[in-house]
Amino acid sequence: MILTGNEIAKRVGMGDIVIDPFIPENVNPNSYNFRLHHELLVYDQELIDPAEKALTRVITIPPEGLVLEPQRLYLASTVEKMGSEHFVPTYAARSSVARLGMFINLSAPLGDIGFIGRWTIQLYCLHRVRVFFGMNIGQMMFWHVRGDIDLYQGKYKNADRVIASLIFKDFHKKLGVHPYEDQPVNVASVDADL
Repeated sequence: MILTGNEIAKRVGMGDIVIDPFIPENVNPNSYNFRLHHELLVYDQELIDPAEKALTRVITIPPEGLVLEPQRLYLASTVEKMGSEHFVPTYAARSSVARLGMFINLSAPLGDIGFIGRWTIQLYCLHRVRVFFGMNIGQMMFWHVRGDIDLYQGKYKNADRVIASLIFKDFHKKLGVHPYEDQPVNVASVDADL
């Protein structure tokens, strides 16, 4: 069950949800509008290998805004630290942002209960779009949980800035067993096939 905007505001006041800084005007009927931070990351290499740390470059949004180019992934973060140890967070673009032809979430809208920090979002445009530091870009929703809670302890815990993928940190140890015929994965052959 999703929380209403009034319940989100109430739970922020009680300390059950963290939204910092909290702006009452950004409360919606069943979500909270979050803002775009001024630092973005772009991958600075043509081929990204999940087994290796990727090269990135920082881009700062100037006061006049930054034009995002189509077909390019920009990683950004929220201005707000957000999360909860009591509710599951999910996020999406504001519909006004989506109507510009801009995605802020390509495939990872579900947060983990216990993650509290700045959220890394994925900006991707269908055509050129200008973005500004501090613009309301997305909305966070919070959901009731059912069952015992195990709080998030992963590699992005307490994020205080935009963070590129850290998949390389656990790539090899999580390859596990080949999905067919119970054969171990040969890492050299997996890399060769890329």
